[in-house]
Amino acid sequence: MNLVPRFPPLLHGLATGPTNPFTVACDQAKEGVDAGLLTWSVGFDRMRAALVLAPETALEVAMIGYGATAVALQNALGVLVPPETAVHLQWDGGLRLNGGSSGKFYFAASTSDPKAVPDWLVIGLELHLELPMDYDPAKTPDLTALYAEGCGDIDPIELLESWARHSILWINESETAAGRANVHREFAGLLWKKGEQVSIPFQGQTITGTLMGLDENFGALIKTEQGQTHLISLTTLVKEV
Repeated sequence: MNLVPRFPPLLHGLATGPTNPFTVACDQAKEGVDAGLLTWSVGFDRMRAALVLAPETALEVAMIGYGATAVALQNALGVLVPPETAVHLQWDGGLRLNGGSSGKFYFAASTSDPKAVPDWLVIGLELHLELPMDYDPAKTPDLTALYAEGCGDIDPIELLESWARHSILWINESETAAGRANVHREFAGLLWKKGEQVSIPFQGQTITGTLMGLDENFGALIKTEQGQTHLISLTTLVKEV
């Protein structure tokens, strides 16, 4: 296994050891670090990373950063995992391998106002490599991990490097209208539970209905049994720091 990842020139890596890379990236962003910082930590049981971005658009539009980095992860996994491995993306940041929950993306910014331009935006990633030592399938049957899905030969550092490369490509792609449409199309094709019944907490209540798809800013479109369509913005999941 490689010990130190090599990232594209536009990114500069920072190993955080046992400290959460997402927390470190947010702290660095608040202190004014340049965009392109990629904090990372790889242990025996999980791979964690976070990328600092400097959007020039309103937060709701800037959430294309999630779409780009999520599609990038699918691309990176697609190259390395067995071809029969199914990878899906949840609208709220969740990652699915063969239907099981195997990780999650996290979001933080200098503001949670969807119409405001944030000073910075951090996209964090956590991917389960191994199941927890105390894993009990009776209690958490929905949980899985990369190695539990027949991907034990994957070098997590190689996966991290690949995710970084693909992320840069998709982020650059998303800077044009046509590129945003490409990111949206790729993500929509991987959307977990599309066309199925879902329940999503929203403004103190739970919206239950059919997940129809995503709006242009990756918000969830939920159609209830009463025929009403609700839009749940992805910015509702952004932690203001």
